[in-house]
Amino acid sequence: MLPSSRPQKCCCRLEFPQRNVEAAATMLRPALACCKLYISEARNAPALRAIERAAAELRPAAVLVNAFADDAYNRVGYTLVSPLAAAGGDPAPPPLHRAAFGMVAAALEAVDLGAHAGAHPRLGVVDHIAFHPLAGAHLDDVAALTRAVAADIGDKLQVPTYLYGAAHREGRTLATIRRQLGYFTPNSPGEQWRGASDASSLPVPPDAGPTTPSRSKGVVAIGATAWVDNYNLPVHTADVAAARRIARAVSERGGGLRSVQAMGLAHGEGVAEVACNLLDPATVGAEQVQERVRQLAAEQGLAVGEGYFTDFSQEKIVELYMQICNQLKQRLPSSDM
Repeated sequence: MLPSSRPQKCCCRLEFPQRNVEAAATMLRPALACCKLYISEARNAPALRAIERAAAELRPAAVLVNAFADDAYNRVGYTLVSPLAAAGGDPAPPPLHRAAFGMVAAALEAVDLGAHAGAHPRLGVVDHIAFHPLAGAHLDDVAALTRAVAADIGDKLQVPTYLYGAAHREGRTLATIRRQLGYFTPNSPGEQWRGASDASSLPVPPDAGPTTPSRSKGVVAIGATAWVDNYNLPVHTADVAAARRIARAVSERGGGLRSVQAMGLAHGEGVAEVACNLLDPATVGAEQVQERVRQLAAEQGLAVGEGYFTDFSQEKIVELYMQICNQLKQRLPSSDM
């Protein structure tokens, strides 16, 4: 559960006693995938508890290994991990499908986009869902899972749903969807996004669900890609335009670092932030981004703080999953596993 004090930023997970990770890995060798769900809410503790309870219903088949809350953005990122396939030939959808769908349904029930406000752009209550292959998994398999989840969200929950990455037939990018839907333009003073869109129709037809967005739910972007690192850097200025110039210059789209996407956002009193997606972190990683942003900020007479990741590494996520599963196995009777 998220801490009741709702800190400005946090990586948090359930604390379990340390277990023998190698022994757990020997017992658990399925192909793993993770699902990252970004919910447009960080200040409503009862709503977050409802979303997290939905995830807990699938343990240990699917495990919530991280929750990252940002109060200024009014946004939480959750990370689920599960084997790609259902156990024992179960004809039901795989656990990761059911857990992700359950969290989305809970979020749509508990959060009203029309009442939401924050310094981070969003398209809906569930703004973004990303599936990534982990140990032993292939992107094609994750893409098939993503399309199935998207169809359920669109049809059963009646939310316009957009596919991107390997889940989309033409490999459309997340950034393309966001630009088409006006994601990057604040709709309220103070560099804030407030309430729901006034659009009665969508400029681009969704891949699933209705063509008219609900003011209380918005739309969902959902995709499958290789691993992406999210790395954010504080810039000590109240001038968000300056942070945007830095973000533009560091991004590949602006002629900067390859495989880097970035945007400049307000992030509290007197602080802005350059929020980055590192699409190929093995080639261009956080250290290179940190140094380049530092250089660009210095050119404007600005100081940059130490950046931070919003999630654990792939390796750490797998390790946490193994630890938590091993702990749960110790607690539950064998008939319940």
